Amino acid sequence: MTTIDRWTKGFFHPGPPTPDADFIAAGHDLFDGAFTYPLMFARQPALDANVATMAAFCAGRGLAFAPHIKTHMSPSLVRAQLDAGAWGVTVATANQALAAHAMGAPRILVANQVLDPTALRWLAAQHVTITVDSVIGAETAGAAAEAARVAAAGTATIAAGVAHVGTAGIAAEAAGMAAAGTAPLIPVLVELGHAGGRTGCRTLDDLLVVATTVHVQPGLRLAGVTGYEGGLSDAASVASFLDRLRDAAEAVSGLVDGEIIVSAGGSSWFDVVADRLPGPLGQGRPITALLRSGAYVSHDDGYYRERTPFNRLAGEGALHAALGVWAQVLSTPEPGIALVGMGKRDVPYDEGLPEPQRIRRPDGTESGAAGLRVTRVNDHHAYLSTADGQVSPGDLVLFGISHPCTAFDKWRAIPVVDHDGRVSGVLRPHL
Repeated sequence: MTTIDRWTKGFFHPGPPTPDADFIAAGHDLFDGAFTYPLMFARQPALDANVATMAAFCAGRGLAFAPHIKTHMSPSLVRAQLDAGAWGVTVATANQALAAHAMGAPRILVANQVLDPTALRWLAAQHVTITVDSVIGAETAGAAAEAARVAAAGTATIAAGVAHVGTAGIAAEAAGMAAAGTAPLIPVLVELGHAGGRTGCRTLDDLLVVATTVHVQPGLRLAGVTGYEGGLSDAASVASFLDRLRDAAEAVSGLVDGEIIVSAGGSSWFDVVADRLPGPLGQGRPITALLRSGAYVSHDDGYYRERTPFNRLAGEGALHAALGVWAQVLSTPEPGIALVGMGKRDVPYDEGLPEPQRIRRPDGTESGAAGLRVTRVNDHHAYLSTADGQVSPGDLVLFGISHPCTAFDKWRAIPVVDHDGRVSGVLRPHL
């Protein structure tokens, strides 16, 4: 049971701990004394609309959907995404996979290298799909030693080193698993990368070597290919990369039993993914085109507002900013500057600074925030550029945020408000 208590950031609750359900039933709003500032909150109507919009988009475009839940890591949002038809979820770390399993996700894709043998043993037991990001020719003495160490431990699944040490590491570790006699099959996606990008094989030839190596090893099952297009700068480059990803799927298709997973998708180019990825391969071989976008669920008032594909998809819906932060003006030390009690510990600042949207006076009256601008943030302060007399100490300012993936992680409890501004839930981000 989760409770609100004096340790809960943003909630002002000096009394005994109160279960979330009881707090919600009290019908609080954000200004009745139950909260202190800064306070991040979420709008339920926007969350609901975003989940429904993306589910409809995927269903209409022939995409399976495994939203990347590292954005929010919230059980209630995971449940909403699954209830809307998500195939499963995507995570970035073993800890997140553990949490996703506890949240009831039926399928979990770890879209990252996993090198920890303890985590790998658990992942195999849960039939979690992981990626292999291999650079052929990186079979160093250190990698071989690491593979030998894991094999000697009797690891009964894909083990540390598979994700990055090349074919020699894969072979050595698979041999160790076979010797243990209990190696389950763990599904593996081989990753295609691009020059200057993050991870993944840089050529189709390298990818095919890795895929072949995975295919022949006990304990491993090649399930398909994956890639990440989010670091590319324009639609043409994304389309070219996705075509290469389909070529990669074609190249490994003879090594995959049954349907082939072909996975891609950040939150900036999923329209191009929908145009290029779905559809059978040669000879009518079916694929599961799997989208992994995650930031959509809360959207934002900055980075993704400018980059969402729905800006290019007339008539296919829209996403709405679900997160806001109320913070209090603490000081107006000189003309044109106000200091607000909100900083790097409270709001994202890596992909744009918060956007002032509304001013609320102590008497409850509100006005627009035109002309206000955040110029920089410290740990607990934001600097506002203002017109003289526009804000005064004690005023509250509503901010939109940019980049939700570094917003949820700063809060362990986020009140959710309904159409009337009443608290209707509490999000509980984890990890």
